[in-house]
Parts: sequence; structure tokens; C-alpha cells
Amino acid sequence: MEPRPNDTAYHRPVLLAECLAGLDVQPGGRYVDVTFGGGGHSARLLERLTTGHLYSFDQDADAEAEAARLARPQFTFVRANFRDLAAELRRRDALPVDGLLADLGVSSHQFDTPERGFSTRFDGPLDMRMDTDGGPTAADVLNDYKEADLHRIFGMYGEVTNARTLAATVAQARRGCPLATIQELKTAIQSVMPRGKENKYLAQVFQALRIEVNQEMDALQEMLLQTADVLRPGGRLVVLSYHSLEDRLAKNFIGKGKFFGEVEKDFFGHETKPFTALNRRPEEASAEEVALNSRARSAKLRVAVRN
Repeated sequence: MEPRPNDTAYHRPVLLAECLAGLDVQPGGRYVDVTFGGGGHSARLLERLTTGHLYSFDQDADAEAEAARLARPQFTFVRANFRDLAAELRRRDALPVDGLLADLGVSSHQFDTPERGFSTRFDGPLDMRMDTDGGPTAADVLNDYKEADLHRIFGMYGEVTNARTLAATVAQARRGCPLATIQELKTAIQSVMPRGKENKYLAQVFQALRIEVNQEMDALQEMLLQTADVLRPGGRLVVLSYHSLEDRLAKNFIGKGKFFGEVEKDFFGHETKPFTALNRRPEEASAEEVALNSRARSAKLRVAVRN
């Protein structure tokens, strides 16, 4: 597939063909990309529209600047967190929609910009905010959270095996001087990293901090619950996740209409859930795609239809 302006250096979309197929894009349809990022998926989706319309959400100022390159009558960029999905679409008289795409996680551009603080590959400030206009940073979390809360987020969001020891190590390190940079964090926790698995360990730690800073799990649950209201019957829900926490929420919501517990049933014993899964197992990237784009390695794609 030939590269396009929005899927090269700034962002290479993952499982692009599979996402578009899952959306079953119709030229006159109304679609939502709740995670514009670098615009790779949005750009290709727009190519398939004639009288239709695409609404793309992102809270990142860099994404808003990138979206300007796609300006056309069929496209509206919404500078907002996708947890405000229904309200923002209602304001634009854009309900219901025919398909919704959620490509979760961090864009290539965010990872590759040192001052954003998302990547372990660079030194830079411990920021990690998707929306840089406000809110606590990763440094705020590391320096201000109680040790017990650090233990919780490292274990829950990073699935770090020695989360308690890690939290204690951070609490000890910050007593001398607040942690402000990526290198300072790496140095502070070097003694608790498993030998030979440092990169994987750091990735888990950074994942935990990023999820906490951006309230990603809460926002994802709020957004998914709204999809049942914004999609028309027969509309498609396409969710692309990159770690087990996200995938588990998407799987449970599609399969049960809720995140925890068993699917609810009506008086006659029929399951009452808003979606039907179109793939029993999530689709994954081919070896060829992973070779071109390492971010695709952990991607899992789930597709569902609104009942």
C-alpha cells in the first residue's frame, strides 16, 4: 500500500485495511474517528466518502494542527476528549452515526517527540499528557501520590510484578529531590529493574503513568457506553487496542454490554446487549505489517454491529 501524507513519519496507521473493512464504509455515511492522532485512519476513511461526513476527535493540539491538512467539506475536527463523544456530536446535529473507530493508545508522533515524555528512548520532562493545556503530569503523579497509590497504579495499569517495591523506591528517591525528567526516573528505579528485561519493565512503568495521567481507563469506559447511543442499528463499532486492559474492556462491553459481571437478560431469558461481535477472536497484524511498524505487534482489533 503506497504511503500517504498522514501515514508516514507522523503516523503510520495500524491494521488500516482491516479497520476500514470493519467499518463497512459507505460513501454517503456518517462516521466518527474518536482518536485522530496523526490522521492516518481518518485520511483513508475520507477518501471513501462523497456525500458522507467524518467527525474526528482528539484533545492534542498537535493533532489539531495535523487535521488542518485534511480540511474539506466532508470533515470536521473536534478538539475534545472522546469521553464527551455524545455531547459533541449532539451539538453538531450529527446523530446517529454509521460507524465509529477507536484506535487507542499513543500516536507515533507523540512517542517520537521527546518533550512530550511518552517514550523511554529519550530524555525529557515527565509530562505524558495527551492534552498539554492542563492537568497533572507524570511528574506530579510520581512526586505527589501516596506510596500506596503508586503501588496500585503500577500494579493495575502497568502489571508490574514488583509494584510494591517499585513504589517504595520512587517514594524514597523523591525525598531527596523531586523527579522531573525521564532520565532521573530511570536512574531512581534502576536497582529494581529485572536484569535483561529493562526495556520491557520501563515500558510497563510508562504505560501505568500514562494511563493514570490521562485517566485512560475511565475515559474509555465512558466512551464505549456512549457508543450504544450514538450508533444507529446496524452501525459498526471498531476498536483497536494495544494492551490487555483496553482489550478486556472492549471485549467485555461488546460481549456483555457491560465491563464486569454477566450479560443481563430480559423476562424471557433473552440476552439484552447493544452489540453483536463480528469476530470471535480479535484480528492481529501480519508479520509483514509488524516488520514495517513495530507498534502493530501488540494491536488487537475487535469489530461489532449495533443491534
